[in-house]
Amino acid sequence: MAGQITGAEAVYQALLSGQAIDRVLVDRDKDTSMIRQLCQQNDIPLEEGSTNDLWRMSAAGHVDALALTGRFQTNSIDELMARGGTIWFFDGVTYSTNLGFAIRTAEVSGADGVVLNVAKTHEERRTIRRASMRADRFIPVIYSTTEEIIVKAKQNGLTIVAAEDTGDRGPWEVDLTKNVLLVVGAERDGVCQETLTAADFIVKLPMDGFVPSYNLQVAVSVLAVEALRQKLE
Repeated sequence: MAGQITGAEAVYQALLSGQAIDRVLVDRDKDTSMIRQLCQQNDIPLEEGSTNDLWRMSAAGHVDALALTGRFQTNSIDELMARGGTIWFFDGVTYSTNLGFAIRTAEVSGADGVVLNVAKTHEERRTIRRASMRADRFIPVIYSTTEEIIVKAKQNGLTIVAAEDTGDRGPWEVDLTKNVLLVVGAERDGVCQETLTAADFIVKLPMDGFVPSYNLQVAVSVLAVEALRQKLE
């Protein structure tokens, strides 16, 4: 699972020891030149942020540097699917702000990547990035087609779990701890038939009202928390 090393001294020592680090964040107003030098030497991505940025991201409160571990990045759907873990597929979701919120929820819950089957302009991708609080820095977000996503998931042995009102069980009745593709569709159209046909399980979220579905954020949040709960047990 993803983790972090907090504080400039701890980050510096981890870099010196050769510990596997995927990305480093430093406070732009602090002197972290030695960390910057080691990151450059070892080709480790480094980003600057404000004191508030690091405070929000740190598990230890106010720190001047963070090293992130278990944060695999790739632009290749083949690499992403081969690595496995928990991958999200937001099937047919077009509203950019909704996508951003969903990507943020996926990242917060420890996802290993996100795949999308909708075309987005450069400006729309910027909107997604802003709404996600730039969560795409920490997990892969890959654009593809429905067919390729399903084929790659099957080829790499991922269990496809779709959330739809035609489901025959709750998400807690499916093992979400292994390599899994979690699928949530757009609020109006839901998960497409091609994906439903390929799904190994279709789960249904409990509902007891008259409106026919939760909004996207609720569905993603319920699945995300349940998947994380199972992993932490």
